[in-house]
Amino acid sequence: MSRIGKNPIEIPQGVTIDVKDNVVTVKGKLGELSQEFSEITVKAEDNQIILERPSESKEHITQHGLYRALINNMVVGVSQGWTKELELVGVGFRASNQGQKLDLALGFSHNIIMEIAPEVKVETVSEKGKNPIVKLTSHDKQLVGQVAAKIRSFRKPEPYKGKGIKFVGEELRRKAGKSA
Repeated sequence: MSRIGKNPIEIPQGVTIDVKDNVVTVKGKLGELSQEFSEITVKAEDNQIILERPSESKEHITQHGLYRALINNMVVGVSQGWTKELELVGVGFRASNQGQKLDLALGFSHNIIMEIAPEVKVETVSEKGKNPIVKLTSHDKQLVGQVAAKIRSFRKPEPYKGKGIKFVGEELRRKAGKSA
């Protein structure tokens, strides 16, 4: 069984935590995030956040670890930020952006133009001889993951040639083709 909920969360310099009416608000140099929680007690003291559960029931144990992880992700997000990188693998696959509009050429008859949320900063890197990379950065880990998953869903990597959109560093399960 996990003991994640019992670990205290260290508060870095420049981050302020406010706990009111079952809502935790975290402010830092990169932005502000808030999370509502239930039945778990949150205490901020001595540059640490400590979460306590009211009982040892299965529901309280799972919420204890969940809320600790969510608050930790918020603290890291407003102090350092979160980044996801996607790689476009395939002949003729291209990516470009104008502000918050991401333009993807993925081998379809038309380009896919996606409007990215204003909280997420998008950047595209295209070097000659290398696969294009889409870099997403934000203070909200959940939002970055959601946007990255949406972009990946346009053309998931296929198992034979590995063509498609994959996360940088992702290992793909490859299959052997037809044997002659």
